[in-house]
Amino acid sequence: MDPVERAIWFVEQGFGKEISLEDIAAVAGVSRFHMARAFGTATGHSVMRYVRGRRLSEAARALAAGAPDILAVALDAGYGSHEAFTRAFRDQFGMTPEQLRTQGSLDPIEFMEPIRMDKSMTIDLEEPLFEDGRPLLIAGIGMRYTCETNQGIPAQWQRFAPHIGNIPQQVGWVSYGLCCNYDNDDSFEYVTGVEVANFGDVPEGFSSIRVPAQKYAVFNHREHISAMRRTVSTIWNRWLPQSGYTVADAPNFERYDDRFDPQTGTGLVEIWVPLKT
Repeated sequence: MDPVERAIWFVEQGFGKEISLEDIAAVAGVSRFHMARAFGTATGHSVMRYVRGRRLSEAARALAAGAPDILAVALDAGYGSHEAFTRAFRDQFGMTPEQLRTQGSLDPIEFMEPIRMDKSMTIDLEEPLFEDGRPLLIAGIGMRYTCETNQGIPAQWQRFAPHIGNIPQQVGWVSYGLCCNYDNDDSFEYVTGVEVANFGDVPEGFSSIRVPAQKYAVFNHREHISAMRRTVSTIWNRWLPQSGYTVADAPNFERYDDRFDPQTGTGLVEIWVPLKT
């Protein structure tokens, strides 16, 4: 079983107890940071949103079937009080547990069903190169995403493209797509940027990210840019667990140079994964 399959198994057999991202990562045998990245790329869902969605979906089925004690349903779903359960239930489904039980029907509830791993997300990778990356100062547009909302990234690149070559202190013509600043709710900042000599003249509203000197495994993605999720998923869910390396809690990024054509989405993109030494 890969880390994501282990995570899904652990979630499915543990609805009635407190589960944290740290617990899931420990069962999967990877770091918290690795777990968040691997789960999102493989499934399109953030880990803890999947946990909440699965628990609440099973609770909704019990309520629609007429469960007499809402607090008992809440406790079975891992919630310690009626109030906390009601708040989470309303956020998930747009109605209260009482309303669903009275309705007695699951329409129009949109459930979070158990994930069945898509083996087509695993591909054959070229062997990576290993690089000692130098420190980088990256300036650009930063936006926060979850695994469920990251479809906005291509539009972010479109907004950033006119700035390339016009950013004060820009160094070279390589562009970067950084994933960084993960939080406890599995959201992350994605920065479309370029290297700059210093942050003194960074345009107002831009993000400024310091990338430390770091050892990296560098992978080549040669398919269309729309297929990158398969490459990234294979790196995090197959290559890393089998490699003996541990991922470092540092920005991971895509590197776009003149081998990539942004107009057609074709060419070569480098994927840099930070490793502990």
